[in-house]
Amino acid sequence: MAKKQTASAEAKEETKEKAGKGAPEAASGEAPPPKKERKPREPKAKASPEAPAAESAAAPAPAAEKSAAPAPKAPSAPDAEAKKRKRQPGTPPARGKKLKSHLRSLKDKLAKEGPVPLKRAVSFLKQNKRAKFDETVEIHMSLGVDTTQNDQMVRGSVPLPHGIGKSVRVLVFAQGDNVAKAKEAGADHAGGDEIIKKIQQEGWLDFDVALATQDMMGQVSRLGKVLGPRGLMPTPKAGTVVTAGGDVGAAAREFKAGKVEFRADKGGNVHAGVGKLSFDEDKLVANVMTFVDQIRAAKPSGVKGNYIKSVTLSATMSPGVPITV
Repeated sequence: MAKKQTASAEAKEETKEKAGKGAPEAASGEAPPPKKERKPREPKAKASPEAPAAESAAAPAPAAEKSAAPAPKAPSAPDAEAKKRKRQPGTPPARGKKLKSHLRSLKDKLAKEGPVPLKRAVSFLKQNKRAKFDETVEIHMSLGVDTTQNDQMVRGSVPLPHGIGKSVRVLVFAQGDNVAKAKEAGADHAGGDEIIKKIQQEGWLDFDVALATQDMMGQVSRLGKVLGPRGLMPTPKAGTVVTAGGDVGAAAREFKAGKVEFRADKGGNVHAGVGKLSFDEDKLVANVMTFVDQIRAAKPSGVKGNYIKSVTLSATMSPGVPITV
């Protein structure tokens, strides 16, 4: 019992001492400074024999990244718009404000007047010339034909009295004495098998019109795939095939002087050049009337109603002028 009392008394004294120490701190109202916590040391990794190999394998990675080519950038929106605005093949360049206003005034003037006589149309083209080169005068005729019908096809050729103002390169497929006659008449090239082989093997097409005699058509027909798409194939309908009783020299002379071929397109329209703007008015009028008369003479028998719907005369750089003929 005595031992228990002494132990309890010692315990009471210890609690009193602890209370006495904490009393001043509580009285001052200041908390004790926090103790710094020590971070546990990280154990050092032991070097393994595989580590150098791994580092050496990973070392070339930056070089590989540098050598890799950068990915192509996608086109931005302005670049895509610029490509869309780029002029497509076959479309004319943009016109300026002055040219647009000039052409608009001419078209308004022509629309008010309507179809005019031929001489007045020719003088109008001469007065409103604006190009520096010698423009070609063209005629455009709208015909009331149905080109899907074989009996309504309009095709032929007409020699203009004053030519077209252009040097035409004429080739004549002939043999024997006809070769000399064609060259005397002014043909640029004349011959037979040697010219056919030259066209087949070398693709030679240095001519504007091709004529052929009747006895040469069997050999010339082999050139149909070459000359046909270019409109150079001799045909009897176009007057480029000289019959047995025909004169080769006269045919070559006509085409050399300016014999014009014509053919109606799918819409029933005929287009042809009838001279240069530098021609005198009387010469242009004579050429136009000769061409129109030939078109009238070539009227198919199956056409009913109005045959010639409209006739328009124009220059290379001018608007079309409707005429009355």
